Amino acid sequence: MSNFSLAVRDCSTMLRRNLLHARRYPSLTLNLLLTPVMLLLLFVYIFGDVMSAGMGGGGADRSEYIAYVVPGILLMTIGSTVIGAAVSVSTDMSEGIIARFRTMAIFRGSVLIGHVVGSVLQSIASVVLVGAVAVAIGFRSTDATALEWLAAFGLLALFALALTWIAVGMGMVSPNAEAASNSAMPLILLPLISSAFTPIDAMPGWFQPIAEYQPFTPAIETLRGLLLGTEIGHNGWLAVAWSIALAALGYRWSTASFNRDPK
Repeated sequence: MSNFSLAVRDCSTMLRRNLLHARRYPSLTLNLLLTPVMLLLLFVYIFGDVMSAGMGGGGADRSEYIAYVVPGILLMTIGSTVIGAAVSVSTDMSEGIIARFRTMAIFRGSVLIGHVVGSVLQSIASVVLVGAVAVAIGFRSTDATALEWLAAFGLLALFALALTWIAVGMGMVSPNAEAASNSAMPLILLPLISSAFTPIDAMPGWFQPIAEYQPFTPAIETLRGLLLGTEIGHNGWLAVAWSIALAALGYRWSTASFNRDPK
């Protein structure tokens, strides 16, 4: 077999290993998935009428707020799901299996690639499940074309890849699974201070730069534009740029930590 074939085989083996772990221990994925689902139901059914009235300046209309909030919830779902990758990598590091893999005649990158691809697949599956809940409570995207749906899916996959590499880097440097989970919490908190739940111009002036100059806001606005037909503007390029930059940073961080000689 060629070196490339061996690398693909090793990557497939590591991916299968991580998917089997996720299947055997589904509680972590389910707990992380519960956060965006509960926030979706909370904001729609508890705050939906009030939020829609405040945003529109007219009567309360929960259906309009469902359309507004769902894109942010979908991206929050990705941020929540990839925490599992940080915990999984940290667990492998602390239990010594990574050290064992380093001594084996396998493609070194396959260990990280297995974690990353497995996490991206779990993120997409989680987005589909949360999207199904959103449709069940009234979300509709009737104006989006097939090309816009394809672009939306591509954006979600690219953003999931970027956040997963960051989460893997966090897991590599964390001393245990609890620390990895805590260090990855900003991936859930950042959407809360973005345009996910309320427009930026409705926020206090001093807070608006915090919400605007971060990766989640342009991604949310781009996804919202693709699904609902709102204006995207420069947010599309910013979302792609943020995703590529985060993926490159996370890749560099993760591989450098993985290749570093253990103390």
